[in-house]
Amino acid sequence: MKKLIALTASAITILSACNNSISLKGKWDYAGGIYNGKKEGGTQGYQLKRTYTDKDFEAFMIEEGGAPQKYQAGDYKLSGDSCIETETFSTQPSTLTGVAVHYSYKFKNDSLILRGKLPTGMQVEEYWVKEK
Repeated sequence: MKKLIALTASAITILSACNNSISLKGKWDYAGGIYNGKKEGGTQGYQLKRTYTDKDFEAFMIEEGGAPQKYQAGDYKLSGDSCIETETFSTQPSTLTGVAVHYSYKFKNDSLILRGKLPTGMQVEEYWVKEK
């Protein structure tokens, strides 16, 4: 559950990774991350996906054999190599709703790397792969 909350916050980060010529628009799959220095692989038994438009996002969890379940949504704004994400919806109790979270981002091949510090103090680095 803690990982899902961290992923939710990180997902917000993903939404804001671009400048005027680059966009997060599309669908992204979670591929693992580093949380407070501890490396974690992708999820087992379920998938985390994000869908981005030009200014907002929705995050979904899909359990094996199940339908997508929306667990988070929000807005984002990109500026240079930074993004500011604000969660507007969460199915879980969240201290991030309405809070602007700042991330840095980098694209590497078909992956998006998001780095930041959550308001809880957790350091996150997440890897998301763009769906083709």
